[in-house]
Amino acid sequence: MLIQDKKIAIIGGGPGGLTLARLLQLRGATVKVYERDRDRDVRVQGATLDLHHESGLAALRQAGLLDEFKKHYRPGAEHLRLVDQHATLVLDEHAEAQTATFGDPHFRPEIDRGPLRDLLLDSLQPGTVVWDSHFASMKPAGPGWEITFQNGTATTADIVVGADGANSKIRPFVTPVTPFYIGITVVEGALPDAAQHAPRICALLQGGKIFALGDEKTLIVSAKGDGGLAFYTGCKTPELWARDSGIDFKNAAQVQTWFRQEFVGWASLWDELFAADHAYFVPRPQYCFPPTQAWASQPNLTLLGDAAHLMPPYAGEGVNMAMLDALELSNCLADSQFSNAQAAIAAYEQSMRQRAATVAQETLAQTAALHSPGGLAHLVELFSGGEPTHELSC
Repeated sequence: MLIQDKKIAIIGGGPGGLTLARLLQLRGATVKVYERDRDRDVRVQGATLDLHHESGLAALRQAGLLDEFKKHYRPGAEHLRLVDQHATLVLDEHAEAQTATFGDPHFRPEIDRGPLRDLLLDSLQPGTVVWDSHFASMKPAGPGWEITFQNGTATTADIVVGADGANSKIRPFVTPVTPFYIGITVVEGALPDAAQHAPRICALLQGGKIFALGDEKTLIVSAKGDGGLAFYTGCKTPELWARDSGIDFKNAAQVQTWFRQEFVGWASLWDELFAADHAYFVPRPQYCFPPTQAWASQPNLTLLGDAAHLMPPYAGEGVNMAMLDALELSNCLADSQFSNAQAAIAAYEQSMRQRAATVAQETLAQTAALHSPGGLAHLVELFSGGEPTHELSC
């Protein structure tokens, strides 16, 4: 087996990196995950995620974690209400009979990011994740790599996998190709104690999701299992808008003022999202790697997830693609048909890039449609045509 007696370093402890670690450990590999967070509890995890039968759920099945997932997913959280900017109900999945379940390709169960991360962390051997390991630099060391972290520690590895997200520090060692700005900035928000601070929105949510579209803008709201909610505004801006706007995104009043100006004419209930002083906001300009990107495969280095194929979140594929990357990469590294690690990595990367190119093109088209004058009609047609509900996974 290609990974026998190999030290594998995964840079980044998100769902993709943790899934890969679990799958490789099941095959007897020596794996460490280097994560920049100080510990597992230092950061509030984001919104809910819907896992897909052919990708995220497939990875969990092979990882032996589907039963554990069933203990933590949130039945009904996938139900969508589609409204216009005035909160007028256009489509309501809560009113429809729900018969899909595990094993149905169209069933996309929801789970909060925190519980998903926890079940993956708890599945790993003790000491697998090395916390407070913020990547600083890397250089060749014999047939492998020497990796240095900002805390002054260092390690060596025979194979390195960059699972460190949109701003990957590992990617430049693989390819110089950079992402392009797609013209949309998302403002991500999180509101604890939603029943207290956003009662009208909670009543509209009914524990599920809201997609609100109008004026070439989007607002997506998701209920979380901890009583909070996560939301994302989307609108057209210059690339450096967040930097140049003068808005202090740690100041809820300033963000609310911006929202009222940018989303003028939208229903007053949306103001509830910005009314609490302890709400959390972060602007996220949206980028995408060219669908046609390619690079020469290496014998000891590869990428997965957003580090490999960053794209906007409007098709709900981000975490699912990362987990499918982990599944396919682990299978290739354990496949005896490959004579060496470079051949295995090359096979994985060819398949991954081809898959990502298709999804990126679809996602760019979806993003443009949602932020067009006909965005609401487009989404009504999409859901009325029987397409499964997608999630936004910034």
